[in-house]
Amino acid sequence: MKQNRIINLLFVSIVGVLLVLAGVGSMNKFKSMNATQAQNIPTLDVALSVTQTMHAIFSATETARPTSTSMPPTATPAPPTPTTLVVPEQTYIRGFVGHRQAYSIGCETSVAVDLAAFYDVAITEYDFQTTLPLSDNPDLGFVGDVNGPWGQIPPYAYGVHAAPVAETLAKFGVPAEGGKGYTFEQIKAQLAQSKPVIVWVIGHMEYSDPVEYVDKQGVTSIVAPYEHVVVLTGYNADTVRYNNNGRYADVQIETFLNSWAVLGNMAVFHE
Repeated sequence: MKQNRIINLLFVSIVGVLLVLAGVGSMNKFKSMNATQAQNIPTLDVALSVTQTMHAIFSATETARPTSTSMPPTATPAPPTPTTLVVPEQTYIRGFVGHRQAYSIGCETSVAVDLAAFYDVAITEYDFQTTLPLSDNPDLGFVGDVNGPWGQIPPYAYGVHAAPVAETLAKFGVPAEGGKGYTFEQIKAQLAQSKPVIVWVIGHMEYSDPVEYVDKQGVTSIVAPYEHVVVLTGYNADTVRYNNNGRYADVQIETFLNSWAVLGNMAVFHE
């Protein structure tokens, strides 16, 4: 806008000067001879020419003024689609090493230490066992003496269920998920990602009737005689593979599912 005002003032000034010159030329017209008259006649032509030139400059300036151009909105890229895990018909984890448990009913501690070692975290059985919380309810902590006889149910020496094991693993730097109610498809999905899974079964993949136990606080927990834990490391269409006290074995899927279901499909695995 400032530039336009300057051009307009310049234009008016030049036109005014030219008009004055034209008036002076007209006065001299009557005082001069034919030669002078011939010289003054083009003065108006010059003024007209300059006027037309200034109009052209002004018009060019107006034309050259930049106009605002609306930019099209930039499209926001769509978030990447999460990759769907395809569970294969069979898979087996290599590199998992188990060992024989040190305590008579310390199977949960033994497999927890083995799981941590698979992820390069070294824990002794003593350290893990003494870090587990104690309770008369296995859903909350370890029940009884870890050197007690195997096969009993609370309030006698029994062991511990999934949640306290997962929480204790996390304290040692192994992020773990644990609880009840998992499906076999979920277990297969973990194994397909090379994640060994701790599962609660009965004896050597046997069955026993679950028992309702009420702790001192009045909370009910499902327990069973000869509660035991093993580590699943693979499966195919017919069998699952597990490690028990350092030894591998394969069992029919139906047999495993019957034993696993007694304590409510409990499991622990790396998050």
